[in-house]
Parts: sequence; structure tokens; C-alpha cells
Amino acid sequence: MEKNSQDKSLLLGVGLDNKDGHTRITKGDNFRLLGGSKDTHEQMQETAIKFNEELSKKKKRLEEINKDEFAEIADKVGLKSLPNPNNN
Repeated sequence: MEKNSQDKSLLLGVGLDNKDGHTRITKGDNFRLLGGSKDTHEQMQETAIKFNEELSKKKKRLEEINKDEFAEIADKVGLKSLPNPNNN
């Protein structure tokens, strides 16, 4: 499928360890972060910012990188991925 100028990719971070009842939401260029404890949310923010910095170094937007480039940046900034159930 061909991408058009309306296509937008986002990193989504969801923190599930919030016990203080505070609602944390951060919106940034290329990312949305929801929930988490104060520490977890801050870690997600730092990681998302580092990811964007790496994209800037490549002079690319999130929707312009392929899976291999995504994995390379994710590894570099410490993003952990879930196992793909389709890969055996």
C-alpha cells in the first residue's frame, strides 16, 4: 500500500504500574505516552525523545523508516520489543 501525505506513524507507550491515581499523558512529535508511575512515565519520555533524536540524525520521519531501521533505533535507545507471535 502506498503512503500518502496524511499517513502518520506514532510510538505508543503505556505504563501499567501507576498506583498513585495520577493520570499521566504526554503527547510529542511521533509519540503518545499514557499512564505509568512517575518514574515509568519519565523513562518513557526519555526513550521517546532519544528515539526522535536518532530519527533526526538519519534525517527521516518515523513513517519513512523500515522495520530494520526501527529495530536498530529501538535497540540503540533501549526500547524492548515484545516477541512476534508470527515468527517461529
